Amino acid sequence: MAKNKKALDKIDWKILTELQADARVSTAELARKTALSAPAVAERVQKLRERGVIRGFHATVDSAAVGLPVTAVIRMSVVGDILARLAILLQSLPEVVECYRGTGNDSFIMKVCVASVEHLEQLINKLTPFGMTTTSVVLSTVVGRRVLDPTVAEWKARLKGKENKR
Repeated sequence: MAKNKKALDKIDWKILTELQADARVSTAELARKTALSAPAVAERVQKLRERGVIRGFHATVDSAAVGLPVTAVIRMSVVGDILARLAILLQSLPEVVECYRGTGNDSFIMKVCVASVEHLEQLINKLTPFGMTTTSVVLSTVVGRRVLDPTVAEWKARLKGKENKR
């Protein structure tokens, strides 16, 4: 969550939605879409960054187009005191593009991009000394990077309201 829990208003959400769709959108274009002045938009973006709501601006790269056509999800179950050592290893592996520490049977869930099935096997071989792996090769993307929008936050608020009524 953001450092400051101040609620986002409709203009903040409009700015966030536009920036998620295209991080290169100009301040002037954001101003037109929000009916604010360019300096007012720039100030809001800066405040969103300071609050930790906006953590960065990124380009989406097609992994296949850069020679990494195989995407897989690897789940790992580990026990004992090796979590910290494994986390260090995972952070050092360039094939691991996302990694989450989870609950339940899976200690780590990671998304990897590799050049081939053989490359995937080599990566798995680096991981197996730390615990059991389960690997699924991605055939296609059904939902890619999705823009967060206010409806998610609105549902959270509605659910919280229902809990308070009980």
